[in-house]
Amino acid sequence: MSRPAPTCPCGLPAPYDACCGRYHSGSANAPTAEALMRSRYCAFAVKDAAYLLRTWHPATRPPSITFEPGMKWTGLEILGTTEGSAFHTTGTVTFRARYTEGGRPGSLHERSRFSRVDGAWVYLDGDFIE
Repeated sequence: MSRPAPTCPCGLPAPYDACCGRYHSGSANAPTAEALMRSRYCAFAVKDAAYLLRTWHPATRPPSITFEPGMKWTGLEILGTTEGSAFHTTGTVTFRARYTEGGRPGSLHERSRFSRVDGAWVYLDGDFIE
C-alpha cells in the first residue's frame, strides 16, 4: 500500500510536489504574487535557501540566507492581496505566518511587495505589522 504524498506546507490542500515543489524545482514559475508568497513561505519551512534567493528581487536580495535552527514554521494565513495577477506587474500580499521557536509559539505578520523581473514574480520587500 502506498502512502499519500505529504500536503504542501503552504496550506493549500495539494501534495508538495504538485504545489510549491514544482516552483522550488524550477519546473514552473509562480503565476501570481500570492502563489510566490506561498511558495516562499514553503521554502522557509523546507529550508530551500536557493529558491528564496532566486525569487528575491536583485535590488534587495541578501548575499545569503541562514535558518534559525530551533524555528519550525507551522502555518500560513493569507489575509489580503492587491493586484499581483497575471495581468499586473506589481502586487502585495498581507499574511500571518505561524512558527514555534524553542517550543514557544509565535507569528510574523507582514505586508510583502512583489514585482516582476523578466516576466517572473519576485519578492521585493515588506513591512512588518504589529
